[in-house]
Amino acid sequence: MDRLEAMHVFVTVAELRGFAPAARKLRLSPSAVTRMIASLEEHLGARLLQRTTRSVTLTDVGTRYLERARRILADVEEADGSARAERNRPSGRLVVSAPVGFGRLHVGPVMSAYLKRYPDVTGELRLSDHMINLVEDAVDVAVRIGHLADSSLVARQVGEMRRIVVASPDYLKRHGEPRTPEMLLQHRTIQFGPATSWRFLRDGRDIEVTPNPRFISNSADAVLQHAEQGGGVTRVLAYQAADGLKRGRLKIVLAKFEQPALPIHIVYPTSRLLSAKVRAFIDLVVETTNWRFG
Repeated sequence: MDRLEAMHVFVTVAELRGFAPAARKLRLSPSAVTRMIASLEEHLGARLLQRTTRSVTLTDVGTRYLERARRILADVEEADGSARAERNRPSGRLVVSAPVGFGRLHVGPVMSAYLKRYPDVTGELRLSDHMINLVEDAVDVAVRIGHLADSSLVARQVGEMRRIVVASPDYLKRHGEPRTPEMLLQHRTIQFGPATSWRFLRDGRDIEVTPNPRFISNSADAVLQHAEQGGGVTRVLAYQAADGLKRGRLKIVLAKFEQPALPIHIVYPTSRLLSAKVRAFIDLVVETTNWRFG
């Protein structure tokens, strides 16, 4: 027995004072209405209605139950209406996760524009370079750079990112420019993050080089600052070096050996009944950004 449905049938019978008119209004057969009322009374262990051949009246228990049932059904309708409104109009709390550097430079401005456009939304931007579980950490949507592992998440590609090798013009003037990946073994290298091998592509084949770095850091800012000061050659994501390249403090090398650009995705737990706040954020990213660092 569907308790809410049975409650709704009971309220209709009570208000129309009859099984037949209630059945017509609800578009059910009279026998179905009778069975549902009987099941509800059996569940409650009390008679709610007195039936005669001419009328249907409430018992004392039925009168008290009718008042509570109306209140419960009204609360359910209000909750349903609120949920439908939220799906159609962005509101509530939106939690977005992104990598630290990319989030600060590129996702943060989108969040500011989003909150200006949708004043009924409260936003939270969580920056972390560690992979998080969206469901466990109560995150609505995440921006991720790189190939995604198979999962239950829904993903939409919104850009792409090169992984580039850079050095300062001064360093390259003093030490020469590496012409092949293998020549990196003759250079001072700077390692960003835990990876030990740098992967490249030559004639359609993957090749790996394992430099012996003189400086290692988990901070892209520290790595790039050292490279700009002539500390050596480093490998980073294109957006991280964009400012240094623009200002001439860095130069790209080994471009023809780069692997294909990494995809940038927006991921979220499910596409079924996607909330308006998440849908609006994704639409704004697509509408206002050019996340193609190629």
